[in-house]
Amino acid sequence: MTSPVQFINTHTYAELHCISNFTFLRGASHPEELVERAITLGYSALAITDECSVAGVVRAHVAARDSNLKLIIGSEFRFQNNVLVLLAPNRKAYGQLCRLISLCRKKAEKGQYTLQLSDLEQGLSECLALWRPEGNTNHDHTLALQLTHYFKDRLWLLVERLLDHQDQSLRDYTHKLSQCFSIPEVAAGDVHMHLMSRQKLQDVLTAIRFGSPVNQTGKHLYSNGERYLRTLKKLQRLYTQKLLQETLNIANRCRFSLDELKYEYPSDLVPPKMSAIDYLTQRVNAGEVIRFPDGTPKTVKALIEKELQLIEALHYEHYFLTIDDIVRFARSQNILCQGRGSAANSVVCYCLHITEVDPTKVTLLFERFISKERNEPPDIDVDFEHERREEVIQYIYQKYSRNRAALTATVITYRSKSAIREVGKALNIDLTLIERLLSAVDWRDSSLSWNQQAEEKGIINTAQPFSPDKNHSLMHHFVELVDTIRGFPRHLSQHVGGFVISSGPLDQLVPIENASMPDRTIIQWDKDDLEALGLLKV
Repeated sequence: MTSPVQFINTHTYAELHCISNFTFLRGASHPEELVERAITLGYSALAITDECSVAGVVRAHVAARDSNLKLIIGSEFRFQNNVLVLLAPNRKAYGQLCRLISLCRKKAEKGQYTLQLSDLEQGLSECLALWRPEGNTNHDHTLALQLTHYFKDRLWLLVERLLDHQDQSLRDYTHKLSQCFSIPEVAAGDVHMHLMSRQKLQDVLTAIRFGSPVNQTGKHLYSNGERYLRTLKKLQRLYTQKLLQETLNIANRCRFSLDELKYEYPSDLVPPKMSAIDYLTQRVNAGEVIRFPDGTPKTVKALIEKELQLIEALHYEHYFLTIDDIVRFARSQNILCQGRGSAANSVVCYCLHITEVDPTKVTLLFERFISKERNEPPDIDVDFEHERREEVIQYIYQKYSRNRAALTATVITYRSKSAIREVGKALNIDLTLIERLLSAVDWRDSSLSWNQQAEEKGIINTAQPFSPDKNHSLMHHFVELVDTIRGFPRHLSQHVGGFVISSGPLDQLVPIENASMPDRTIIQWDKDDLEALGLLKV
């Protein structure tokens, strides 16, 4: 299904180059903050273009869902000092973008990526491309010829007015390049944060990324705080109407929404010429004979029929068959396993030997597990003995291939202790003081914040934030930065065993990247993202 065309007010603006804090240790704002600020400013559209990633787009999508702001999905790529932003105007382009991200990520170690120019040669026939050249004339002229060949009438030059010492010279250079190769120009902001006040945090994130204090990070820091979502008045002062209008022209071409993603569960387990519900019924009946050798009580029989009808109505047959297959494999290898959680309210799960809750001995409420009204996908948790869990994981990879199965991600975020340590190092605060602070705080005490406890014990003093005393000012900024960075994503890790398995190539749905452990791959979304989009995980 294609989203209806959403035409845009010509007096507004579309930001087409914006990273969130899911571009780890670069972006200084949550996706939700960026969306909310863009709405407040009266933007018509906002593109979330995290670096070789779509990890933050689901949160932005949820934040923008009930607003008039059009959310555009894209991604930023850096290579040979160039910046290339790719946008997905339709579902096909989104699949192409996810596949390119997967390709670049799989070629590198966890958390890294590699883009070569040859990667752009094919498979990007629908994507829109925004290019910021490096400023080397010979190289840029060669690259301009290649990019115009790859993208034809889908290529623009980025004009990003950042008001630094290179601002005017880059503006003139880009304009000449545009005229020379007939590539249209478009305004953008290289946005890293929703408010200019986040610049101090952005500096700290940069220092953490390079492993040095802020005062020794030098050239890696931005010279000012202009990479934020600017007001329409300021944008109109910086850019010509033609450049601003072009942002809206591009936004009007972008019609894709994450709501279009339709997940198809694999049908591999269903025998030929048999429907999924018939096979699931067959599997349940086989288990029923084992569970109730003396005959199934009428009340249980009625529950089985009720559950199977609801499973068929909600199209979850393949999900149950997949869990059944995995549990059967584990039992065939004498791997201990046990289903738990809300699935224990299901007689079908009991008959399939997924759970051990006997419906004749307890009252089951299937609606706690699956409900039409809640419209939430089922979530069956099966525990496997720790020492042999890897055998089950590799069985899933072998059965469905790495193109169709991957672990879900877990977003590792800054907690209080890690935030205090890393911000402290970035601000060059004495490590002895940091360790003293960490050991003095009672982390179980919810009545006082960590900094209130530290102040009460005389370890820090933030009472005079603008005092001439540098220590007071430093401590005030330290506390402020720690509290802001808490909850920021630090990196993607792998879920202990949550899988997404698809009917077709999984990288058409979400990018796949290498996990830290060998022979494992993960998708760029966590379980909350999957639930927000109504996608199933095992």
